[in-house]
Amino acid sequence: MRNPLAMVAAASLLGTVALTGCAKASHDGASAGGGPTRITMWTHSAGNPGELAVYKRIIDDFNGSQDKYEVVQQNFPQGSYNDAVTAAAAARKLPCLLDMDGPIMPNWAWAGYLQPLGLPSSLTDSLLPTTVGTYQGKVYSAGYWDAALSIFARKSVLEKNGIRIPTVDRPWTRAEFDAAVGRLKDSGYRTPLDLGAADKGEWWSYAYAPMLQSAGGDELDRSTMKSARGALNGPEAVDFFTWFQQAFKKGWANSDGPVGNQNFIDDKVALSYTGVWNAKDALEKVGSDLLILPPVDFGKGPKIGGGSWQWGISAGCGKAQSEGARAYLEFSFQDKYLTDFADSQVVIPATASATAASKYFGANGELRQFAVLSQKFALARPATPGYPVVSSSFEKAAKDIMNGADVKSALDAAVQAVDSDIKSNNGYGTGN
Repeated sequence: MRNPLAMVAAASLLGTVALTGCAKASHDGASAGGGPTRITMWTHSAGNPGELAVYKRIIDDFNGSQDKYEVVQQNFPQGSYNDAVTAAAAARKLPCLLDMDGPIMPNWAWAGYLQPLGLPSSLTDSLLPTTVGTYQGKVYSAGYWDAALSIFARKSVLEKNGIRIPTVDRPWTRAEFDAAVGRLKDSGYRTPLDLGAADKGEWWSYAYAPMLQSAGGDELDRSTMKSARGALNGPEAVDFFTWFQQAFKKGWANSDGPVGNQNFIDDKVALSYTGVWNAKDALEKVGSDLLILPPVDFGKGPKIGGGSWQWGISAGCGKAQSEGARAYLEFSFQDKYLTDFADSQVVIPATASATAASKYFGANGELRQFAVLSQKFALARPATPGYPVVSSSFEKAAKDIMNGADVKSALDAAVQAVDSDIKSNNGYGTGN
């Protein structure tokens, strides 16, 4: 549920899975004998029985509620899903309904895979902003849930070391955070902070770009979407990534170790920068001593990543099928399904009313803090078709810096990669 993003460009490889899916997807349309219009739906959820069970409930309820449309679900492993979509797009055999990781939506909309979603604004306006995908002023996707990041800590450890417990209204400043981590290291933790640096791929942009944004930088100049210059390599970015590098040099954090939250559960680290997908396990192991803390304020207010898997309608879906796809999506956004999905997968529901009904995220839920963090601090990644290159360039620069590279040189190289991609694609429609 962490938003791992297997980013792909408009052209992709034709794999066996992709070809199989494409052949099946070609059956969208009126059924033989004048039955209901069939609408194929693709998901990345193969191998996730809990998620699939919720989808089955929604589809069965929708199909049983009317006789005009029949939604048929097909599931792909997440690792091959994006390749399947891009291959089907090249063959003009996309399904009508498909899910996508939120940050890739602008790339697919720009490439012509998607049509504007066309759901009532009363529905999309009721959703968390980070669960609605907008590109060039039009809504192309919407999702049932979002994830959120936090710092896990033990209350007893902070109290023992005289460290203030931060709140949403008064988070740690960078100076306070540095002092707290230094004190925890002195107390006996070999590496007191787990930043999740052993992970890879989209985690780097999702986890660390919000820290950069809190410091006053960004992955891209969002006012124009034309360049990363000044945002990714300006003084604020250099200052933040100098801090980031020092966190590893000083032994506050390490670059290896298990991916996940095991070091925190085993009390090998005092603070763990992680997300809602690890909260249930931490709660079971740490119990009432667990603290779900807000992110650090690096100077411009706390930030966390937002925007996860969402639903869209393909551009090649015919008029009748598109109407059916919209009818299905509108049906599927009922609070009971959003709450069911959230409590099954331990993710944050997209509406306030579904959140209120959740056993985890409602007013008395043990993970309520994540809903608060998402509402107050979540920021979507830049809505640009060039995001695949933005993300990979950010990851490379941050890893190089972690491993000791010159900060400014690494950031300048990332800016050059991002800006070259934008230029080679004629500005992705920004007039560059």
